[in-house]
Amino acid sequence: MITVTAKAAEQIHQAATQSEAEGMFLRIAARRGMDGTIQYGMGFDEQSEEDMMVNSEGVTVIVSPDNLNLLNGAVLDFVELDPGDFRFIFINPNDDGGSSCSTSSSGARGGGGCGGCGGGCH
Repeated sequence: MITVTAKAAEQIHQAATQSEAEGMFLRIAARRGMDGTIQYGMGFDEQSEEDMMVNSEGVTVIVSPDNLNLLNGAVLDFVELDPGDFRFIFINPNDDGGSSCSTSSSGARGGGGCGGCGGGCH
């Protein structure tokens, strides 16, 4: 389903500690934009009954069934795009636009957000 790289997992664990979200799951969501590309969101959250769950690199990722088709085979990585500019990116075979920077998702029920194009977990 979804793979988290070791670098992304390290950043996610740091963010969970900093935002007091330890023990919560990383929710990843996706939707197709008007231009056909996929827009991403992620944040710490609690699991609901219908969520799918996968563990990758020690990170438990939860995904709503509505998002599974868009996220199947996706890889979440944390890379340095330019010197000093670190970001989460999704490498997704379902996205015609190629890899994409994640969008901010402060709306997760669990509070502390993780992601955003501004340089990693907040």
